[in-house]
Amino acid sequence: MDQALLLITLGVLFLGSLLADKIGHLTRLPRVTMLLLLGLLVGPSCLDLLPASVTDLFDPISVVALTMVAFLLGGELTRDNLARHGRAISAISLSIVLGTTAIVWGGLTLFGVSPELALLLGAIATATDPAAISDVIRQSGLRNGFTETLAGIVAIDDVWGLLMFSLCLALVDQTGGWAAPLLGAGRDIGGGILLGLCIGIPAALLTGRLKQGEPLQTEAIGVVLLTAGLAIWLEVSFLVAGMAAGAMIANLARHHEHAFHEIEYIEWPFMLLFFLLAGASLELDAVWALGWISLAYVGLRVAARLISGAVGARIGGVPRAQMHAYGPALLPQAGVAVGMALVAAETFPDWAATIMTLTISATVFFEIAGPLATLATLRRVDRTWQGAP
Repeated sequence: MDQALLLITLGVLFLGSLLADKIGHLTRLPRVTMLLLLGLLVGPSCLDLLPASVTDLFDPISVVALTMVAFLLGGELTRDNLARHGRAISAISLSIVLGTTAIVWGGLTLFGVSPELALLLGAIATATDPAAISDVIRQSGLRNGFTETLAGIVAIDDVWGLLMFSLCLALVDQTGGWAAPLLGAGRDIGGGILLGLCIGIPAALLTGRLKQGEPLQTEAIGVVLLTAGLAIWLEVSFLVAGMAAGAMIANLARHHEHAFHEIEYIEWPFMLLFFLLAGASLELDAVWALGWISLAYVGLRVAARLISGAVGARIGGVPRAQMHAYGPALLPQAGVAVGMALVAAETFPDWAATIMTLTISATVFFEIAGPLATLATLRRVDRTWQGAP
């Protein structure tokens, strides 16, 4: 019966997602937001219709889906793209991470939060949601300098964010010294890059040979699953590993017409379940648990994105019309932030409830409202690009 219930539920979710996708097209809303809302509706916070056998799939599905996203984002880090937009990608991504940490930390401290706790929350606020932003870019159908730069930023900003979080964790937690958090970040990021190189270089040389110029779906799935599995086994970042492997394939596979283009055709079922189950895991009660502090945290992160995004864009030399567009386009936030929060909560048990509640409440808001801001920004930039009023 459990197996039958699992299959029936998955079938209903897939069909229900078609309705959510259709509503998104009719209302011009991001399909990510519609899927998250559908997941929230059927999840424990609302109707609680999902059996445990389905919710248990969230972890493996999220790993596969996010590894696919990482491959595609890594594929944006080609030599040509970096030559055109490398200055902007570096300047904006670093500015966003530094600015978000500083503004959220300073603002929460002024609101009476402990400076040490505020610093951790500021570092957690740096995380974005690469899956949501990538899907919104793909849904928009736009391909221009702004979307190329945005994809490049999303590919690396969580790496800077993780380094910033590790540094802040080391500053606050002096009981174990500096070594543990920094070595942990080095292992996570450095190990992920090394694994990506070890998989990406052979894949660049060997794939796309059976069908000349284009990897087969079987090759794409095999490399993605191998990367995700080895990353988990070695306890390194599967996001970084996927990004590094994707970058290697995109830059070294000269015989590829489209480096792992097949991933775009096979990732949607995984992404669909990922967003549905992510919506189901959102906890509405957390939004109200800390009252005005939750509102302050969300407001400070929005302000930080807008300010630091504009500063980074000015340093990066982007066109004036795009100067204030990167901040709102980078509002979505999800799994990486929750992962940081879990580490911080385990390190500081006395702050665990506050850290987890604030992070989850922000995730609820930014997962639903963030894609709306990203899509609206893409359309506004496109209208400006075309010279429309």
